[in-house]
Amino acid sequence: MSLNTAQGVAGDAPPSSRPAHNLNNSPRLKRRRRPWVFALCAALVAAGALGTAFAFSSVSDTQEVLVVSRDIKRGETIDAGDLSVVRVSVDPALTPVAGSQRGELEGSRAAVDLWAGTLLTEEAVTDSLVPGEGESLVGISLTPAQMPSEPLYSGDAVRIVTTPGDQGEVTDKDPVTVEAVVVGVSRVEETGETVVDVSVPEGDAADLAARAATGRVALVLDTRER
Repeated sequence: MSLNTAQGVAGDAPPSSRPAHNLNNSPRLKRRRRPWVFALCAALVAAGALGTAFAFSSVSDTQEVLVVSRDIKRGETIDAGDLSVVRVSVDPALTPVAGSQRGELEGSRAAVDLWAGTLLTEEAVTDSLVPGEGESLVGISLTPAQMPSEPLYSGDAVRIVTTPGDQGEVTDKDPVTVEAVVVGVSRVEETGETVVDVSVPEGDAADLAARAATGRVALVLDTRER
């Protein structure tokens, strides 16, 4: 063996110390991070959280209320089977009857016509009918000059003053006065008049209705202090 050959063999590095190369003899490619992927994941997580929060708030905002199960005419007695309990989200402007009061309403009466599927409100239920026993309901059509400008409300104590003179003129006699209680008020847009439903003693109803038909009446609002 020659000296050069020995040096060449001795100078060769052991196999373990040789640098490793890729099979394709090319540098390894680094993976690129895509920012939009992380943004998309974050958006999906946020959307899921919002959906969960909305679902939770929707459930927590609902309440159990009463709904009419069958048509009930005004004045009819309400039975427990006429009402159903449902859970809904209720507008704060409404005054629904809570589902827990279903049993308490048995024997009450409908203050208005109730239709199946409608939400039951406190104003739609009453313990007494109007007009009551010994009373009559009379509707009076009044112009703005025949009534006060102060709005009228159900329960107001009023007096209906009639002036039935000959040919409509006011006489020197004391005008006939009938005490009444306002039950309802509605305005007729076509004529500008207001129809006031009043409850009066049964004995005064016929005379008041006849005088009101002539238009020679006026309504006086009495004190609201009780």
